[in-house]
Amino acid sequence: MTERTDADLIAAARKAREQALAPYSHFKVGAALLTASGEVFTGCNVESASYGLTICAERVAVFKAISEGAREFIKIAIVADTDQLTPPCGACRQVLWEFCGDVPVLLANLRGAVASCSMRDLYPRPFDQRYV
Repeated sequence: MTERTDADLIAAARKAREQALAPYSHFKVGAALLTASGEVFTGCNVESASYGLTICAERVAVFKAISEGAREFIKIAIVADTDQLTPPCGACRQVLWEFCGDVPVLLANLRGAVASCSMRDLYPRPFDQRYV
């Protein structure tokens, strides 16, 4: 297993952001999800003219990883071109909590600002298997 640093994960998210398809909002986001085995799965946001069918970078990364058989995740990096670091939306927080648990979340922008928080801080009262 190759040891992945936070900088590696942010670089992968930044590269994934370049593939984003955001013709309506022009708000491109990249995500990189690190598995327990050291694999990195990336995702970018993909917009649709029917906004409800748009999917965020974080969910693309999670669903791509799951579709490839990954089940244990240890960290995610999210990169957007904003001055204020951009956390995941509500739908992504739900998916991240449900499939990744209380993982560290790295937030970064294109100017080099980075912050780390936990999913528990971003989503303090999650809806999960305890309620179904």
